[in-house]
Amino acid sequence: MGIVRKLCSTLNNLKVFRLSNRNSYGYNNFITCNISVDPLNPSSSNSFLTHGIHVFQCPDTVGIVAKLSDCIATRGGNILSADVFVPQNKQVFYSRNVFVFDPATWPRMQMEEDFLRISKTFNAMRSVIRVPALDPKYKVAILASKQDHCLIDLLHGWQDGRLSVDITCVIRWSFRIINHYRAPESEVIRFLEMHGVPYHYLGATAENKREDEILELVQNTDFLVLARYIRILSNTFLRSYGKDIINIHHGLLPSFKGINPSKQAVDAGVKLIGATSYLVTEGLDTGPIIEQMVERVSHRDDLQSFVQKSENLEKQCLTSAIRSYCELRIMPYEENKTVVF
Repeated sequence: MGIVRKLCSTLNNLKVFRLSNRNSYGYNNFITCNISVDPLNPSSSNSFLTHGIHVFQCPDTVGIVAKLSDCIATRGGNILSADVFVPQNKQVFYSRNVFVFDPATWPRMQMEEDFLRISKTFNAMRSVIRVPALDPKYKVAILASKQDHCLIDLLHGWQDGRLSVDITCVIRWSFRIINHYRAPESEVIRFLEMHGVPYHYLGATAENKREDEILELVQNTDFLVLARYIRILSNTFLRSYGKDIINIHHGLLPSFKGINPSKQAVDAGVKLIGATSYLVTEGLDTGPIIEQMVERVSHRDDLQSFVQKSENLEKQCLTSAIRSYCELRIMPYEENKTVVF
């Protein structure tokens, strides 16, 4: 507990110092604070503790960090990491705290009430708590088209525990059934049948994109993942679904939007290629960016090697974005940006 109180005091003092000395740091865009503390006695003595995550967004003022830290400390919790971000001249406060606590002394409902009081005190725009060991896993549906590399990587990541989600279904969509249909013996369908994950194949036409059927299949999900899904979801679909959708683009946005970004990159003679994960909005490939990854290329690379390198980046980038989302690392920032702790 002494370390917790010391951390609270340190964070509070840093908060006041940061507020009164923003310009003296010389940063161009923002000030950040990232503090990590090891758990107390990370041995069997802490085996009864579980992890909690709390993210917070509110108008910036003095004392927010102190209140959040005190809330956790007075309930016997211990902060393991604390991230704070205040954009310069924006007067908005963002934070993410990871802490350990004993559910027997700090029940989940009491935790909700405690943080709710703080939210009201500071007029918070966002206050979200997640206790991975106690809360249900996020329910997610995966939409894919012909190319399998992202879908297969996600399924294997889910199988080996790298992605802690509940996959409610996989939906494959294509225009021409004869080209994109996957026979029952295919790797993907065998895997899904083995693990009891529903699979839906939807052959569509230009007149009927079958979005109503997709919407019905995904109603009970927490968010969607587009694993190289080739169709643009209509504004009607986005508004009807009303939840977050994570997409992967095989290009380094905002460059090379739309189709064939690898060919666009080859034609432009770029020296870096990339992949971008972002939240889907009504604009084409213009949503808030979550994650980007890059790899160097040269004049020796052709379109085939561009595509191969891009596919590896896409798999890593999409997995990273989903993990960040599930770990409450992503927060909206301004109109079309994200804070990713």
